[in-house]
Amino acid sequence: MEEKLRNLATEAKEAVEKAATLNELSNLRVKYLGKKGHLTSILRGMGSLSAEERPRVGALANEIRSQLEVLIAGRTHELKEAEREERMARETIDVTLPGKPFLIGKKHPLTKVQEEIESIFLGMGFNIAEGPEVELDYYNFEALNLPKDHPARDMQDTFFINPEVLLRTHTSPVQVRTMEKTVPNLPVKIICPGKVYRRDDDATHSPMFTQVEGLAVDKRITFSDLKGVLAVFARQMFGADTKTRFRPSYFPFTEPSAEVDISCVMCKGAGCRVCSYTGWLEILGCGMVHPRVLEMSGYNPEEVTGFAFGMGVERIAMLKYGIDDLRLFYDNDLRFLAQF
Repeated sequence: MEEKLRNLATEAKEAVEKAATLNELSNLRVKYLGKKGHLTSILRGMGSLSAEERPRVGALANEIRSQLEVLIAGRTHELKEAEREERMARETIDVTLPGKPFLIGKKHPLTKVQEEIESIFLGMGFNIAEGPEVELDYYNFEALNLPKDHPARDMQDTFFINPEVLLRTHTSPVQVRTMEKTVPNLPVKIICPGKVYRRDDDATHSPMFTQVEGLAVDKRITFSDLKGVLAVFARQMFGADTKTRFRPSYFPFTEPSAEVDISCVMCKGAGCRVCSYTGWLEILGCGMVHPRVLEMSGYNPEEVTGFAFGMGVERIAMLKYGIDDLRLFYDNDLRFLAQF
């Protein structure tokens, strides 16, 4: 058996030294040192040896195994080096070629517009307030003067998790939560940016979109204050020559209510296809906070008044950048996003 082991060692060493590829070397490892390899096959016959021979044969087998492992590791290193040198000789590098620039990320256009809106209102003394996107029916509807089965709920059809929990349809619930926390402290001046959800999906609507709503509550606040704030916002967002127009409208949580238009950003009020030749573009809704909303939030509507407004960030961005399809904001097309 010792002679068989020595012959096996000689044969294996010659084979390893002649191996020309890493794959061939891997096959030789399995052939000689694997669980079903030649060395293991010879050692299975140790049962026929005497007690004096077994230690000597076992030691010889371990020595041969160690030698072959060292030899295979060395040959592996040699073949890898040879392969690397061959690849380097085959490949040429022109160090005079210009390098590839790293692509630097930019803010999404909706993020840029939202931050611009926030900056404008922060400059007018408003604070930013946030709240949960998964909201209770009470805060999303009932506390805003929209009781169960109110027909105006149809305008804000949304996604319900259960009859009392839903994805919020606007950020107005943040206003209610803020008023509840601040009673009786005055004034309250906040804007509430965030994602909202409705069952809409077309060129000008999305099931998920971004809103910025505002609220001001204090003594002696009037509709004139609301008009002044929104006129300043429009001029700072769209240009100093931007005009505003208020049209009567209806919202359950404000009374009186109005839609706000600005002079068309394309034709400057002259009339064009974008504004349907009216010279005006709608940008947001607003109104004086309904007395019942103030009352349900803990304020006395006989002592305080307030105004509220809400706008879609996508709508503002579409007007600001001249975009005609809201869905482009969510397609993740770099050809579109790189323009901003």
